Amino acid sequence: MDPSTSGDLVIDNTAPEWTPVPEGLARLAGAYGVATEYWDQAGELVYVSGAVVEAILGALGVDTSSPDAIEAALEEKRLRDWRRMLPPVFVMRSGQDGRLWAHVVDGDPVRAWLELEDGARVDLEQMEFWVDPVDVDGVRIGEASFRVPGDLPLGWHTVHAETPGRTASTPVVIAPLRLDPDALVGDRQWGFMTQVYAMRSSQSWGLGDLRDLTALAEWSGRDLGAGFVLINPLHAASPVPPMAPSPYLPVTRRFANPIYLHVEDIPEFDRLDAAVVARIEELAGVLRRRNSSSDLLDRDAVWGAKRTALEAIHATGMDPMRAEQYDAFVREQGSGLLDFATWCAISDVHGHPSQWPAGLGHPAGSEVAAFRGEHADLVDFHVWLQWQLDEQLAVAQERAREAGMALGVMLDLAVGVHPEGADAWSLQDVLARGVGVGAPPDMYNQMGQNWHQPPWRPDALAEAAFVPFRDMLRTVLRNAGGLRIDHVLGLFRMWWVPSGFPAYAGTFVRFDFDAMLSVLMLEAHRAGALIVGEDLGTVEPWVQEALAERGILGTSILWFEADAGAVRDPHDWRREVLASVTVHDLPPTAGYLRDEHVRIRSELGLLTTPVEEERAKADAERQAWAEVLRRHGWLGVDIDMTTDEGLNAFTVALHRAVAASPARLVGVGLPDVVGDRRAQNQPGTDQEYPNWRVPMGDATGAAVLLDDVMAGSELIDRLTGPLRGE
Repeated sequence: MDPSTSGDLVIDNTAPEWTPVPEGLARLAGAYGVATEYWDQAGELVYVSGAVVEAILGALGVDTSSPDAIEAALEEKRLRDWRRMLPPVFVMRSGQDGRLWAHVVDGDPVRAWLELEDGARVDLEQMEFWVDPVDVDGVRIGEASFRVPGDLPLGWHTVHAETPGRTASTPVVIAPLRLDPDALVGDRQWGFMTQVYAMRSSQSWGLGDLRDLTALAEWSGRDLGAGFVLINPLHAASPVPPMAPSPYLPVTRRFANPIYLHVEDIPEFDRLDAAVVARIEELAGVLRRRNSSSDLLDRDAVWGAKRTALEAIHATGMDPMRAEQYDAFVREQGSGLLDFATWCAISDVHGHPSQWPAGLGHPAGSEVAAFRGEHADLVDFHVWLQWQLDEQLAVAQERAREAGMALGVMLDLAVGVHPEGADAWSLQDVLARGVGVGAPPDMYNQMGQNWHQPPWRPDALAEAAFVPFRDMLRTVLRNAGGLRIDHVLGLFRMWWVPSGFPAYAGTFVRFDFDAMLSVLMLEAHRAGALIVGEDLGTVEPWVQEALAERGILGTSILWFEADAGAVRDPHDWRREVLASVTVHDLPPTAGYLRDEHVRIRSELGLLTTPVEEERAKADAERQAWAEVLRRHGWLGVDIDMTTDEGLNAFTVALHRAVAASPARLVGVGLPDVVGDRRAQNQPGTDQEYPNWRVPMGDATGAAVLLDDVMAGSELIDRLTGPLRGE
């Protein structure tokens, strides 16, 4: 949930003096969905500083410099829709008639019709729905209403409207009433949760890759009856070293990181000359020898070797049939893929975006077009890499389903992107500048979090008909049986922190969640994919209800399942969730039981309470769970937690508890099956902790390869047995 920040971002922990929000500013904030107060996780009402509200409205392009400016901004917002004939997009769910408005000169006749995706035409019936006319720029404008039938086919359609002197058109999104987890999952599915890069095999190039993912899916599906494998986000990082380690701080969420490619699985590898193959094998051999090391993962070394190999393969070309397949992929991905590849190529040539020539600042600029022409082969290389990733992901999903998995590969969608990355460049017209998204203070991150990622601008995204959001989802869902959405609250509201403010000095900004969820549901339905929302932290019950009502699963983490400090019996957990003992922002279970989450935060100065108090809380938490586990017969009464045997027994008992819950999906962390204790990520840190660089290891820290995991063990059998009906 915490992507960590990049090392070049400066965090200012000095908040400006708190100021009240004047009445006019409060009305303007409300018009733009900016909260002036909110309830924190402890149930306390927090009032937002006027300075924060002004800064966030500024990021939305709103002038708050004076009372007159505020009133002018309010008037402009009030008249914005009245100045257009049709809304920028019309979103509705199937099975429910919708009302579409059309603004015309008062008294003018108007007609409207739908052009469906298949080209069919549907005339719309005007409704009896009275709205008082409004004077707009000296013209009296009326509002006509049209009924959009709820039995229309799902899809992206177009509505047209016409008066004697004017025509307009706008996209229409018709989403399913709800997704159907029953059809995809049945009663229950379970699967491993893993960080692909940390899961190395004997054939890995120093990092886990897509062949390793395929092997894990085939083995766990075929031999253990697993229904899915949930992995970290595969989003791309910058191709220019140093490569950011965090999969939650990518340069794009739409396209994947070629570091995950298994070079030898590219069909054109067989076209290479023997001398080139020998050189590639030499590069691979150096990295393979690192697989047995417990040293931190070195992405730059891996990417340097893989890029050399990939450039050689790209240069060999392809046969006509493969070329046709490549061209079809490029056409399907459109301008978004070209923009991403161009950003990568510019980065290759000019380095960090701060060093780019001024004329390359916008993807639509003439100098960018000229750059593409001058560096066509380099741009094509980055396009080609995405094709290779698409093919290897398709193989992973196909093999997973062939092994009996109901879902197969479940991908993870990060909250946002690096502020100087490809999406921040190519989508700059729909992203907010001068703010970062994060999370307010809670029990585990008491100073709040700022992930320094530019959020969608709610107004600009709606003006773009949510197409950037749709296109990202389509690409990510192409080869996935499911999608976990990190911090799903971001589809409803996001915690915005103005630049220069500390993480706790922010506020929430509201999104059109009904439209966002509808677009998500439509694209998931078309992909045949299950959606899981990570709904932990400060999430109101109505948000969880809205997700469940749409067939989107929530998330339950054992350590967070508590009511007023008392642990919640697993039998009382929610059903429509993905449940697990732990999550990537916490240590593996064996580490958590040894207070790793306390030790790390204490040593890094992240606690706001004495370490003794935190240790006492952790011990009380263990004892409370031990009582529940013993009451159900999952844990013996004489368990010695100071021994590995006792630790394993407690770990197994906790997994039995999750298995006994009604949860529709159950995840088992792959590090738990080898007794790993080291955390992958410590929220709120960057270089202070080796986030996202820890290879999978055993209780002693020694490296464990995927080959060893798939050979089986008693611990694997004990952890997964209850999920396999044993």
